[in-house]
Amino acid sequence: MNEQRRIETEEVEEVAKPPKARVDDAPAGAGESATDTFARKRDYLEGFLSQAPRPAEPEVETPGGDLYERVIEALKEIYDPEIPVNIYDLGLIYGVEITPDHHARVTMTLTTPHCPVAESMPGEVELRVGAVPGIGDAEVELVWDPPWDPQKMSDEAKLELGML
Repeated sequence: MNEQRRIETEEVEEVAKPPKARVDDAPAGAGESATDTFARKRDYLEGFLSQAPRPAEPEVETPGGDLYERVIEALKEIYDPEIPVNIYDLGLIYGVEITPDHHARVTMTLTTPHCPVAESMPGEVELRVGAVPGIGDAEVELVWDPPWDPQKMSDEAKLELGML
């Protein structure tokens, strides 16, 4: 049973273009023309477009805000297991942002990519910051550029480690 299927083709010079739609050709509601329906829709949009824009809300809570300060306090409770200084004063936190919907974004690094807590520290930071009352969600971004160096430490951390 070896059936062959054939597809027939036909060459044409040109295909007729379909007619263009016109507003007058569109179906209208009972007792009204398509032009009337279109005019009513335009009036509806006119009111919407004439509204004044709302003032923009600040995108990020500025440093010094209450929620921001509570996040910093939470970060100061996390200590590097090898150095007896909290990660904030150690200079491992590069940035903290609080969005208008109270989500926290923390940008941080570690002393070295080979740090023994490289896998666990970002998760601990995320958990601690996410547990701050008022924070909806916490996101931690681990970066290596710029690399950490001892000059990023606060004076308190340098004093604690005998570097001052």
